[in-house]
Amino acid sequence: MDVLRPALININGRIYRRNAIKEENYEEKEDDFYQDERPEYEELETDEVCESHLIEQTDKGFRCAIDVPSVLYKYIIGKKGETRRRLESDTKTSINIPKLGIEGEIVVTGAQKNAVSSAVTRLEMLIDGYRRKQPFTHFLSFALNDSQVQEGFHAFKATVLEQFSQDSGVDDSIFQNPSKLHLTLGTLVLLNETEVNKACDHLQEFRHVIKDLTEGKPLPLEVMGIEYMNDDPAAVDVLYAKVNLKDGSDRLQVMADRLVEHFVSAGLMVREWDRVKLHGTVMNTLFRKDSTAEDGGGPGRRNPRDREAFDARNILKTFGSHRFGEFDLSCVQLSQRFSTDCTGYYSSAGSVSFA
Repeated sequence: MDVLRPALININGRIYRRNAIKEENYEEKEDDFYQDERPEYEELETDEVCESHLIEQTDKGFRCAIDVPSVLYKYIIGKKGETRRRLESDTKTSINIPKLGIEGEIVVTGAQKNAVSSAVTRLEMLIDGYRRKQPFTHFLSFALNDSQVQEGFHAFKATVLEQFSQDSGVDDSIFQNPSKLHLTLGTLVLLNETEVNKACDHLQEFRHVIKDLTEGKPLPLEVMGIEYMNDDPAAVDVLYAKVNLKDGSDRLQVMADRLVEHFVSAGLMVREWDRVKLHGTVMNTLFRKDSTAEDGGGPGRRNPRDREAFDARNILKTFGSHRFGEFDLSCVQLSQRFSTDCTGYYSSAGSVSFA
């Protein structure tokens, strides 16, 4: 991190500067469940006013309830309860957290409204920091597992293994499951049913934009040609198929970019690139150790040193313009990571049809 240009984060419309700190790691034991690795933030404004939650006045003072997924409780409690005690002491409030595994609201109470507001703001910063460390659970996707595309993929895979299995790092384990061929538009960390429902609702809100872009019709796609992600074709981790609309328009790119913007603006997704890279992974070295792995970028990514690259030079020369197939894309899906439906594709938490 550049200390002169630290990362800025937006939490419910308020801007914070993320400060670099040294985190102390320790081996987590069964009786030492909580961690206390605190992401630290410096607010760019001098006050700590909570504007995103309702603070109610009660007979004893003030009260504010916030929804927090139960998997994040341990970070708010901290090692042996230290984080919660520190927050309560610093803000002169009381923080009531539901029991582990029970979904509910964290309730902050205090004698002064500004104290409750300050405590809630600090809780939001903690929650945001630890949420960013969680591996993604869902992703927006366009399915590419049409039967014609799968046939083209099988032909590609068979020829590669027949002709180039002697090339460094090339073997059967790094090929995508043809039933799960897809385009990833963006990843989401949804930690309970409430957050999944919120994301589904947000996807449905985008229906009118999709209808306008598609004119209420499926989009004819062509999957043809391959490309690699990194700079050295002799040491590749991801090889992907290129996807384009048959009419040559940019409607698919526009839809992908606007979908991501829609979810980023709602705080459901973290922007990683200026534009979505439309690609359908066909070979990925993450699959070498785990056939169910997904490299969606962002939180939860594996260390590149854990990956064994492969030499793709001969594959690129032979299949640079390989035609996998064409089909009509009919919907966008909110797909669940590490899942499988009856067709072999990822289970869908929600979807919007183009027609």
